[in-house]
Amino acid sequence: MAPFIGRLFGGGGRASASVQAHPAPPERKASRTAALFAVSGPGRPVWTPRDYHALAREGFQRNAVVHRCVRLIAEAAASVPLLLREGRREFDTHPLLALLARPNPREAGAAFLEAVFGHLLVAGNAYVEAVALDGAPRELYALRPDRMQVVPGPDGWAAAYDYRAGGNAVRFRQEGEVPPILHLRLFHPADDHYGLSPMEAAAMALDIHNASAGWNKALLDNAARPSGALIYAGTDGGNLTDAQFERLKAELEAQFQGAANAGRPLLLEGGLDWRQLSLTPAEMDFAEAQAAAAREIALAFGVPPLMLGLPGDSTYANYAEANRAFWRQTVIPLVRRTAQALAQWLSPAYGATLALEPDLDGIEALAGEREALWRRITAADFLTVDEKREAVGYGARPAAREAGR
Repeated sequence: MAPFIGRLFGGGGRASASVQAHPAPPERKASRTAALFAVSGPGRPVWTPRDYHALAREGFQRNAVVHRCVRLIAEAAASVPLLLREGRREFDTHPLLALLARPNPREAGAAFLEAVFGHLLVAGNAYVEAVALDGAPRELYALRPDRMQVVPGPDGWAAAYDYRAGGNAVRFRQEGEVPPILHLRLFHPADDHYGLSPMEAAAMALDIHNASAGWNKALLDNAARPSGALIYAGTDGGNLTDAQFERLKAELEAQFQGAANAGRPLLLEGGLDWRQLSLTPAEMDFAEAQAAAAREIALAFGVPPLMLGLPGDSTYANYAEANRAFWRQTVIPLVRRTAQALAQWLSPAYGATLALEPDLDGIEALAGEREALWRRITAADFLTVDEKREAVGYGARPAAREAGR
């Protein structure tokens, strides 16, 4: 757990991420809508307006399509190698790269980033804590979104974050050169502070998919066929007594209900008659409804249904084409916006304007595209060697750069 857990529960920990407040800066430019933006009032926590636990339980934990979509995107995004640049200069080694490779003593870089992307997909929000020592970030931790609340300042933007666990709370004030908390969020058109999870957009499809699975399970539990009707046709025209009704009900539940009793013959007596109830064509269409709901969930996450093995989808000619679309349209944009946010957040600690971006040459799924690009650039006789290098993202040769000064 992150170092603040020690502060919550009385344990020791590393140096606090918060820093001392600086004197108020001189007056500067500000948005004219700031006063309207701070509608919740300064200093008051704004709670997440949705049930994170329900999304995590009904979606990620109990729905195979959601679980696979989140795992597929998070694991793919966490595996993308990152390039660190300052202007045209590319770094092979840098403290920021070392920090991302080993963000804390308990996690490797891939596991840390997978948690960040997973929180972002499940909750629409992800929070990263930076632990500073001597003014430089030394450790990074992914915090649970359901425990975090935004505390808006007078201008409406987050002035602090409250993290609650075990009945205690820690406030992270967004002060200093590197604020202690980085808040990543997906776009939400109706919320100023929190992001929108893809699961919320697909909530109805998620409910339909789960309900269809529950219906199918109940059908299997009842001998894999719909219920029928026992009709009593006694000679005297009367009804069963309460004792007879309860005995009949208990015998049916014990001897004939459940998948283990499927196909067992039913022995009737005393004027009882069994009439099978069949499903209507509309009721038999539940399988197609479940498949349509699964495709809608995949659509919300940006995962081609072909990659999930869903039936009835032939939009892509083959799996390789679907895989390229998945990387280009879903994974790379997510990695790029997250890398930009991390670089903008941590750059001031290193006294430079750094840029993090995905290394597309290191993505195996895009190797075919890069090879085609290199062939086209190599065949372009009207370009110089340095122009060709620039076109594929490598920059001019060192000697050429020196000559151009």
